[in-house]
Amino acid sequence: MPDTHPIFLLPADRPRLSRLIAFALGAATTLAFEPFGWSLLAPVLLLPLLYICLTATPRDAAGHAFWFGFGLFLTGTYWIYISVHVYGNAALWIALLLMVALALLMATIVSIGGWLISRLSQGEPWLLLLVGPAAWVFAEWVRGWILTGFPWMALGYGQIDTLLAGWAPVLGVYGVSLMLVLSTSAILATLMASNGRERVMGLVALVLPWLVGGLLALVDWTEADGRPLKATILQAGVSQDKKWDRDQLRPIMEFYHSATLSAADSDIVLWPEVAIPAVNDQVESFIARVESDARSNGQTVLFGILERSFERSEEGRIYNSVMLVGSDERQSYRKRHLVPFGEYFPVPAAVREWMKMQNLPYADLAKGDDVQPLLTAADGTRFGVAICYEDAYGAEQLYAFPDAGILINVSNDAWFGDSIAPHQHLEIARMRSLEFGRPALRSTNTGISAFIAADGDLVQAGRQFEPEFLTGNLQPRRGMTPYASSGNWPVIGLCMAILGLLWIRNRASL
Repeated sequence: MPDTHPIFLLPADRPRLSRLIAFALGAATTLAFEPFGWSLLAPVLLLPLLYICLTATPRDAAGHAFWFGFGLFLTGTYWIYISVHVYGNAALWIALLLMVALALLMATIVSIGGWLISRLSQGEPWLLLLVGPAAWVFAEWVRGWILTGFPWMALGYGQIDTLLAGWAPVLGVYGVSLMLVLSTSAILATLMASNGRERVMGLVALVLPWLVGGLLALVDWTEADGRPLKATILQAGVSQDKKWDRDQLRPIMEFYHSATLSAADSDIVLWPEVAIPAVNDQVESFIARVESDARSNGQTVLFGILERSFERSEEGRIYNSVMLVGSDERQSYRKRHLVPFGEYFPVPAAVREWMKMQNLPYADLAKGDDVQPLLTAADGTRFGVAICYEDAYGAEQLYAFPDAGILINVSNDAWFGDSIAPHQHLEIARMRSLEFGRPALRSTNTGISAFIAADGDLVQAGRQFEPEFLTGNLQPRRGMTPYASSGNWPVIGLCMAILGLLWIRNRASL
């Protein structure tokens, strides 16, 4: 590679400009995700950053990786401003502070990955093939759990419609990210090869992840279980700023009740997250009517609602729940992974009191148990349920398999308005179906509601901000994908082993 060209000297000669370019590259990487779907942009835009990490000092590499990550998360998660300010009624400065703070935190974790790549590759392109994918995926995994986690924008999600997606049932979304960064690193190894043999080896490392991914996509990891079921997904399309208006409660209940009655021939009817804007004991007579109708029609109805429980508290605790009616007994799943500063507030009492005075949300929802009995339909079909962004945490859903035959995701993406977030969220839901080899039903308050096939394909999707009545057939599945059996540990263990061995090698050479 002609490293004497002025462009390759930018990191050292014009560091500010170089970091600005890194920011722009990260910002443009958002285009690799939905709703844009320009998947192949990801390796193109990642390539310059990997080159800098390979050739610059660890400090400079970390700086460039930070600005790349800041650009990625600032453009990829700007919708936090919408949920906090537009619909959460927080002051503009609070919304901007939270949005920028999250982007800075995520960028810091990306910078650690850049530092590791530089420190352990020591300018050797062939070491980059090992440390590049390992460090990048390790950083993605860390931000998936630190401070309750934020796994959004993992590179693997943007590859859901490429050959690399074939790795998802084997190694999960982090495995897809690993193969993407490996292939991109191989481009550098090929361009910087000193002889024909190294060039051939680089080309093999470049092509092999895509080729094997395409072959893996041909494997049917799970099999049909029982008869196909007819399902209906309902979406009222009520915007977040109107949903909690008390005048809307009765029209919303009437919509879901009448729409469910008109789907009497469906085996399953799914409503979205907190479809009824009330606590369950406030609308018990309505729930009982829906339950009675479901039993009469021999169908299963699942709906999101706030559930009050006195099991562990005399005052009662409120959960964000999905209830199932129509079987012999009423069942519920309670959300386990709550959204910080959305569903619970990890702040001192004085700050909570200030939030109350500012007319901001301040009360915590209760957290459901980490492992809960699966919701079971009258015909015995079991569901793996995730509420809202819980479906971004694939490893947390492993306990549901192999028993669950269908995935259920209910969400309130109305919080994000007409932004890129609902499209990104649908992309994440598709990845979960592909990882577990299960079809999914997804119902949201304002869109995008969808039927998703067991291979992650989008079968049917509704419109946003409109009432929707989607009906289709889906086939429950049984069996275990390799990912469902082992979760993230094979790929994370591999990354940690690579980084550990190279760290020891690096220390020994000093």
